[in-house]
Amino acid sequence: MKYKLGDFVRFVEEKREGYVTRIFDEEMIGVTGDDDFEIPVLASKVTTVHGHHSSAQTGAGQATAMPVVDASAFKSNGVYLGVLSDARAASVVHFNVINDTSYQLLITLTTEKQQFKGEYAGIINPGSAAAIYSAQLADLQLWPKFNIQVLFFTAQDIKPQPPLTFSEKFKAKDFADAKKPLPVIKQQGWLIRLDQPEVVINAEKLKESFFKPAAEKQQVDKPQKEVDLHIEKLRDDYQFINSAEILRLQLDHFKKALDAAIVHQLPEITFIHGAGNGILKHELHKQLSKHHKVQTFMDARKEKFGYGATKVILK
Repeated sequence: MKYKLGDFVRFVEEKREGYVTRIFDEEMIGVTGDDDFEIPVLASKVTTVHGHHSSAQTGAGQATAMPVVDASAFKSNGVYLGVLSDARAASVVHFNVINDTSYQLLITLTTEKQQFKGEYAGIINPGSAAAIYSAQLADLQLWPKFNIQVLFFTAQDIKPQPPLTFSEKFKAKDFADAKKPLPVIKQQGWLIRLDQPEVVINAEKLKESFFKPAAEKQQVDKPQKEVDLHIEKLRDDYQFINSAEILRLQLDHFKKALDAAIVHQLPEITFIHGAGNGILKHELHKQLSKHHKVQTFMDARKEKFGYGATKVILK
């Protein structure tokens, strides 16, 4: 297939043009014009318009000599997947690997859907980004599984990071949060960190906990089906607590209630956070989207809570 999502094309046999917004197979594509209607058409019946290119970011290249970075300023972490809407065809999204480290990155992407397909391989220099994949957002349920591998390189006397592997089948909840400014690219989009540190389980401490007497083990009470996170419900002295501490207390209570719901195998739990400025809701959704025991989450009954509560469905 010579066309990519976001390419601007013109019909050969009629006076019509638009952007490629869907690729059905090697022979058929979908083209959306100014009227926002997508028209299926044979790829052989359109032609690329000279001077128009996909708005996907490009930043990959060959390995080149990089300027020396002082050891104290060398950035070892900061590898992200940034998802951007196409500037002209909003229904299309572009996946960009963002390198906000001081390393050169060797990136590969292989998709998995009944069979494996190599989609991308390239080198991304420090402080740059590269588009590795494009997809139709409405077809999210049909997207393949992403398998991304990253190698870190620098010519400096710096210990290299271990190879990074990221495998994910994206779901709607991964795009539930509002868009945010993406590092390096400096555009609004969804941000997914690839080099998030893994939680290390201390085997010895875990072993010790199994052999603690029953009296020493903490009893986890079953939570209510609806948990109110308004600070006045959690503390009587809330008038004397600053906003940062209030948010910390609310998040601690949220985590404990969520853990308790999982321990007691509740099928669902609702957190009442209020509408307000949306900071608490945003933090809850960010943590829920990464939690391996959360199946999905959504706005709770609007007739009861408005937009001030989130219903969580547990696995």
